[in-house]
Amino acid sequence: MKILTLHVDYIKFKPLKKALKTILDLTESEKKGGEAKDALVVMTAVEKFDENIEETVKKLVAEIKNIAKQVDAKNIVLYPYAHLSKNLSSPEIAIDVLDKTENELKKDFSIIRAPFGYYKEFEMKVKGHPLSELSREIVVKGNEISEKYDEKKLLREISKTKLDTSKLKDNDHRILGGQMDLYSFSETAPGMVFWHNNGLIIKNELIKFWRDMHKKSGYQEISTPQILDKKLWQISGHWEKYKENIFLTDYEKRTFAVKPMNCPGGMLVYKNKPKSYKELPLRVGELGVVHRQELSGVLGGLFRVIQFTQDDAHIFCTEKQLEDELVGVIELIDFFYKKFGFDYHVELSTRPEKRIGDEKIWDKAEATLEKVLKKKKMKFKINKGDGAFYGPKIDFHIKDSLGRTWQCATLQLDFSMPERFELEYTDKDNSKKRPVMLHRVIYGSLERFIGILIEHTNGRLPTWLAPIQVRVLSFTDRNENYARKIIQKLGEEIPDLRIDADFRTTTVPAKVKDAEIMKIPYILTIGDKEEKEKSLAIRIRGDNKLVNKKVDDFIKDLKREISERK
Repeated sequence: MKILTLHVDYIKFKPLKKALKTILDLTESEKKGGEAKDALVVMTAVEKFDENIEETVKKLVAEIKNIAKQVDAKNIVLYPYAHLSKNLSSPEIAIDVLDKTENELKKDFSIIRAPFGYYKEFEMKVKGHPLSELSREIVVKGNEISEKYDEKKLLREISKTKLDTSKLKDNDHRILGGQMDLYSFSETAPGMVFWHNNGLIIKNELIKFWRDMHKKSGYQEISTPQILDKKLWQISGHWEKYKENIFLTDYEKRTFAVKPMNCPGGMLVYKNKPKSYKELPLRVGELGVVHRQELSGVLGGLFRVIQFTQDDAHIFCTEKQLEDELVGVIELIDFFYKKFGFDYHVELSTRPEKRIGDEKIWDKAEATLEKVLKKKKMKFKINKGDGAFYGPKIDFHIKDSLGRTWQCATLQLDFSMPERFELEYTDKDNSKKRPVMLHRVIYGSLERFIGILIEHTNGRLPTWLAPIQVRVLSFTDRNENYARKIIQKLGEEIPDLRIDADFRTTTVPAKVKDAEIMKIPYILTIGDKEEKEKSLAIRIRGDNKLVNKKVDDFIKDLKREISERK
């Protein structure tokens, strides 16, 4: 059974004509309809699985009494309302349930009953308090009915996702991702990535690199919940500025938001215990999964998604420490981008039209960022009005091999959030002071960064990132045993090496072609000559020229290349 309860100032209803031929005609009095003031209207739909009438009535009466008590209602209107369900019971069962419910409620309330089986018009004025509109599903244990559906039809519907490659370039990350078996997409989860094993290797290697570099730079790593109370986002200001992009859910009459960013959670971690000036600067990083509502028309592969991993970090420091921390972040971003071979340009984004905080604070924040950029002798342009709503920022736009620019890293200076969340630290003189806060990302969206990197390299990732780093091909069946010994030796010398083999009975050119589609950095061909000379014939990154090396020399070079992330 489904019910909708409405606490109203008044309700008026009048039957118009029969909806069911089997229903008895109304009396002259009943034809005039009914009216009630200050009442609890209970719209009911009795369903197929409500055949245990006694238990159904018992639960329904208890639910109505409970709601009536909460809203302090003395008058009850039982109103049959078939539109609440598609699984309606027979009229006989529905009438029996309503009759018995009315008889029970008469003991404690004034009851008005709207006629069953008639089209009706009604007018009401619903009160505006939080409990004035409530919906409930009443299920008696053992009477549940499973939802009916056609599995084959549903399977056809969810299998419709197909990439139209007719307008895409050959190096589009969606095409390369399919060829290299990295990831896929489905309309069952629009704007979200299904990571395959090969793609997840790339993602995890980027995360490992991030963790290694941040540990060396004095960052702690945290993880915060994905679903947080609405109140948190109201405090932060995201609710007012960003509500239309937030996924919302309800739990026990509370509204929760699926986090669109990680900042508020990081501030709760800071607030968890008192801080001393000796603990600052405090650098805290989080690889947080966030969700943002986007229109389906703007979604595009890894570049525009709904769910993504953001490599957030927040730095809490004193004003005296601020310039050094800004310089440290800029140098870390520069190190990352040089590692991947990206050129970049810098923009200083200033106060937007919609913002929080005092104008003097904005003046100070913008002047500080400009001072640091000049101190680092960095060329930059002013991007007026494009700052975050809580502070100005420095944006880093990387340039890929196709000449496209992408805003990935950002460094934001924030005096407002620490004030809103009442963040404090105890200074040398025991006084309480507010820390300054820096928000920053380097990859930005890890998903987008991977898409950019794959197109920038045409899928030929550096060896340390490649899902398969080495593939061994046998020239003939008689070379297979030696090839297996090579694989074993490589695995022993480089324990985490991602190596596989192709020993199929087919031509070497066919095997090479398959390995090239996967963009494998090193393809080793083992034939009679290599077996005799204890050497390797190596095809490096798609080069048609084969390089011959001794096994030990190859291992030495490969080990250094991977460990140094070249």
